[in-house]
Amino acid sequence: MQTVLSNHWIQKRQPHWERLTTLVAAADRERLRGLSRGELQEMALLYRQVASDLSTLRQDSTSAALALQVNHLLARAHHIIYSSRKSNWRNFLLFLRDGYPRVFRQQIGFVFAATVLLLLGMVVAAAFSLADPRFTAMLAGPRVMGAIARHRMWTESIVSVAPQAASGIMTNNLSVSFMAFGGGLLFGAGSVYLLFFNGLLLGAVAVACQQAGMSVPLWSFVCPHGSLELPAIAIAGAAGLRLGHGMLFPGIYRWKDSVAQAGAEAVMLVSGTIPMLFVAGCLEGFFSPSSAPVALKFSVGAGLFLLLNLWLFRPMPAASSEPI
Repeated sequence: MQTVLSNHWIQKRQPHWERLTTLVAAADRERLRGLSRGELQEMALLYRQVASDLSTLRQDSTSAALALQVNHLLARAHHIIYSSRKSNWRNFLLFLRDGYPRVFRQQIGFVFAATVLLLLGMVVAAAFSLADPRFTAMLAGPRVMGAIARHRMWTESIVSVAPQAASGIMTNNLSVSFMAFGGGLLFGAGSVYLLFFNGLLLGAVAVACQQAGMSVPLWSFVCPHGSLELPAIAIAGAAGLRLGHGMLFPGIYRWKDSVAQAGAEAVMLVSGTIPMLFVAGCLEGFFSPSSAPVALKFSVGAGLFLLLNLWLFRPMPAASSEPI
């Protein structure tokens, strides 16, 4: 049943929100040094009380604007309270297990947009490559095109230097992903460009290999590590799009506050790509270019993609009323 909150309830709770706002502002200025132990304890208590208020506000559709303001206040308080806690591996693993899937689902619209940009790049590249082979050569470069002309995979040299190659690949993948994320600082334009360009490159190479009868060698190489690497790049790009969205569309917030909230959400979203890229880099350095059976490579890729989706979309316990 829809709850309609009374003005009396809102007026009664307003002083708590204002007090928390005052404490958060003081902590922002002094980085917690300006607050006494008692004020820190008061902030933690108010945080829980206001989180309960937010749960109540969300049940009333007429209080949507007020719920957004309280949610933003709680997000600021959450960052101050929990950033002061010492992090450890257990907390990080718990975040990956339970917290990150929620973060991912909250930003699913941006992930969808990033995936569309990648796929659009592939489709455009395929169309242009089929119309003019020079387009493929311009994107893929002479080394890749020379290997395709000899009906050899350009990745064969990786096998002989697998440990060093894996390290270099992981570094490169991290660089690409964080560039896709950092492109959000250009009001999202950098992320759009990098996502679309990576799609162009993959699409052009796919057409060149298909025309040379090398589709199976290409996709059996891409599939094992690409099942994690390509989603990771899309997610990193989605984080950049979220940052750009916060810069372009502050909504009811001040521009500075909108960017701060978008940045916090984007950082949490991109953080989950780090273990994905680590596993993908190891596979790309050791397994993908190996002489393992093609069926095994496709099976590994399909299995990893299934596990990725189980991680991100598995049923979760009901979310708390804390800020998102």
